[in-house]
Amino acid sequence: MTNHDQIYINGQWVPSDGHGSIDVVNPSNEEVIGSVPEGTAADVDAAVAAAREAFPAWSALPLEDRLGHIEALAAQLAERSQEIGALISQEVGMPVGMATMIQAGLPAATTASVPGTARAFNFEEDMGRSIVTREAVGVVGCITPWNYPLHQIMAKVAPAMAVGCTVVLKPSEVAPLNAFLLTEIIDGLDFPPGVFNLVCGVGPVVGEAIAAHPDVDMVSFTGSTRAGTRVAEVAAVNVTRVHQELGGKSANVVLDDADLAAAVPGSVGACYLNSGQTCSAHTRMLVPNEKMDEIAELAAQAAAGFTVGPADDPGSRLGPLVSQAQWNRVQDFIQKGIDEGATLVTGGTGKPEGLETGFYVKPTIFANVDNSMTIAQEEIFGPVLSIIGYDDDDDAVAIANDTEYGLSGGVWGTDRDRALAVARRLRTGEVDMNGAFLNTDAPFGGYKKSGNGRELGRFGLEEFLEAKQINLPMG
Repeated sequence: MTNHDQIYINGQWVPSDGHGSIDVVNPSNEEVIGSVPEGTAADVDAAVAAAREAFPAWSALPLEDRLGHIEALAAQLAERSQEIGALISQEVGMPVGMATMIQAGLPAATTASVPGTARAFNFEEDMGRSIVTREAVGVVGCITPWNYPLHQIMAKVAPAMAVGCTVVLKPSEVAPLNAFLLTEIIDGLDFPPGVFNLVCGVGPVVGEAIAAHPDVDMVSFTGSTRAGTRVAEVAAVNVTRVHQELGGKSANVVLDDADLAAAVPGSVGACYLNSGQTCSAHTRMLVPNEKMDEIAELAAQAAAGFTVGPADDPGSRLGPLVSQAQWNRVQDFIQKGIDEGATLVTGGTGKPEGLETGFYVKPTIFANVDNSMTIAQEEIFGPVLSIIGYDDDDDAVAIANDTEYGLSGGVWGTDRDRALAVARRLRTGEVDMNGAFLNTDAPFGGYKKSGNGRELGRFGLEEFLEAKQINLPMG
């Protein structure tokens, strides 16, 4: 049990203004593994005041001084990766080996890359008779999700602090323990008080208080499209800048010349990562109509290799979903797929045999899915793959783009030029060709209802900066 009874404001662990607490549940066995305070709007007021007070001195520090803090933080994240991976595995349900590699490895790598990006960034340039500077936006409210909890925190906090912003973090109440571990690390690294502040709690209270606060200069939000829309609505009153990384319904286009032995297992894996609880998961696989049956059979074989089990079992390739609410939601989607006439190839409703305790879902594949079906249009956030047929490349592109989302996607094919041509036509912020994966130095974000703005690398750094022109007299 890891019970936290304080939040972190102005460089100190302090009691929350509220008296409630939130239990954290291990989804593998449904046991409570810890608790955190249920923060209040008054906590947000105190955290924002501390961040506001700290901003002038922190932003005025030489860049190298700030980057020294970020480098020290990155080193600690790397050194404690085993501990972080094990903790997030318990919180989220990702198998522990994969969690150590992804849930601990990604945030450490992302944080470590920030100093190099900042050193190469052009914070000031001459533009005709003007000097154009890039300056820290100010106090940033970071609201983060549970599925890749520490990575999403560090993709915001590290670049924001590096360029001179101060932050108030609200982690997901579903998986908050890693944020407390991060805060303990920061507390031991002599960051100036108020540069980093932690207030946990529920979105409708703490999240809305951050978004509505007049002294918050920017909100960086990752989560559902519904919640992101609400954040933008609340922030609009103060004309607060909002960066959003939201939902997805990404299509993996398997061209008729693709190597199916690689493409099909790769596509299933790109859907099932983190038990499908990935905003950029490739949950639609688009295949030539004439190859539908062959590919469905290959996909079922690939799905059979995703052994479902507890996150701490070395044999598990697919852990549980994060919560009972999430399990119920995914079951409803699977039933809708059946009711709307898709062909259930493997999986289905209910829990896998022998796994009655824990939020486990059968790895599920539907074939002969029409893109108008619910399972093809709505974000499921579970291990459910929809296989959709197409006639030719133009039809594949049209189907892939026929969604309100635009976060990620994939193309498989042996003709590189043809595959690249299809990739260029997809209205998404990321396209993975032949199984390639996320580059943490390149911009990550979405089109349409998948959000606005970008994270990671130079583009992610720019999100936390304002441009100023200083005009010089002629002559």
